[in-house]
Amino acid sequence: MAISKTFFSILSIIIFPLFSSLIVAEDSHFFHKTVSPKLLGFDKEKLSHLHFYFHDILSGPKPTAVNVAQAQMTKNSSTSFGSVFMTDDPLTSGPEPDSKLVGKAQGIYASASQNGVGLLMVMNFAFTEGEFNGSTLSVLGRNTVFSAVREISIVGGSGLFRFARGYAEAKTHKFDPKTGDAVVEYNVHVFHY
Repeated sequence: MAISKTFFSILSIIIFPLFSSLIVAEDSHFFHKTVSPKLLGFDKEKLSHLHFYFHDILSGPKPTAVNVAQAQMTKNSSTSFGSVFMTDDPLTSGPEPDSKLVGKAQGIYASASQNGVGLLMVMNFAFTEGEFNGSTLSVLGRNTVFSAVREISIVGGSGLFRFARGYAEAKTHKFDPKTGDAVVEYNVHVFHY
């Protein structure tokens, strides 16, 4: 009888921690796990160049950018500091408004500079044509709209642009100071899988 008590005591010391760790391992959730990119089908990175035109329309019966907020001081600011616009701007293959629609620029831009016009841009380029149909690029950065060429960061994407990173060069093609309407040429270089 003493042997069986000792045997069970030793057995419980060895087996119980092993058994309980199996139960915990079976039921545990993990916060971090290293995964090979090849398991997700990401084995070869590509560099793509996209070229399109961004139509920011503030005037007329169907504007594509609307002022959704501004500070009290905005009306007295030479840079419109504090104004925030929501966009659903067409992206087209050419500079003409009736050019082929290739996507939409959906997001926000805000006047974030008290000295000179500098916009904070937070938006997605959502593509609707060609091989990138259904994919998006996420843009985050500063746009000094009166500079000849501006560089804005591509910080991510979805669909065929998963793990995207790169930059967009923006160049004003046409601007109407009376209405605020603008057509901007974009050259985007992006690494993706």
